[in-house]
Amino acid sequence: MSYLESLFSLKDKTAVVIGGTGELCGAMAEGLAGAGASIVIVGRNPDKAAALLAKIHQAHHKRAWFESCDVQSKAALADLLERVKAKAGGVDILINGAGVNSATPFLEVTEEEYQRIVDTNMKAVFLACQVFGRYFLDSNRDGSIINIGSMAGLKPLSRVFTYSATKAAIHNLSANLAREWAAKGVRVNTLVPGFFPAEQNRKVLTPERVGQIMGHTPMKRFGEASELVGATLLLASDAGKFITGIEMVVDGGFNCMAI
Repeated sequence: MSYLESLFSLKDKTAVVIGGTGELCGAMAEGLAGAGASIVIVGRNPDKAAALLAKIHQAHHKRAWFESCDVQSKAALADLLERVKAKAGGVDILINGAGVNSATPFLEVTEEEYQRIVDTNMKAVFLACQVFGRYFLDSNRDGSIINIGSMAGLKPLSRVFTYSATKAAIHNLSANLAREWAAKGVRVNTLVPGFFPAEQNRKVLTPERVGQIMGHTPMKRFGEASELVGATLLLASDAGKFITGIEMVVDGGFNCMAI
């Protein structure tokens, strides 16, 4: 094994990827498999996971499977953890990437829409951190939790009010947990993608908005899902074992632009 392979190796590790059927977390799951991890794709739709699992099996010859779970239920998440432990022996990495978005004008956001976004983007992450965090702590097992944030959680971007509020909460939660668990071997970080076209945001990428984004992105392009893999491997592997509580921004320079 080369120096770089040993530094970033996830051999004999198991990663649970909540939201892994999405484009961004799917690419992250592939990257984790490429570094040697067994992969558990978590969601509600096995058909959406099938193509990704086939790619992982073919390209990396790694153990990977789908687990159905209502991630808004603590009991369901606890049951998920037990199923994965029974099959893989343990868990080392958790990615919280389930998310929904909406471009509804603020004064038109209904209570139903608000609750749907909060439950998916914030409640599910909160509960997963409770369930898997307790497992890491009680079993005295080092763990890496990577919560998916958003540029909307760092800056007050227009048109996605509830989504922005939930992502800001995730950034805060991650930092708090990192501080709480750092001495116990559990690292918690936020991975913050810039603008990556994906299923949940394509509907808000109007020509006008694309122009605004490109005008504020020094690299003058959208990100590609595979460009999240490097940051993911750093946060998941021993290469990043002294990294906790950070916001790892992957954005083509968007966050460094003032005017």
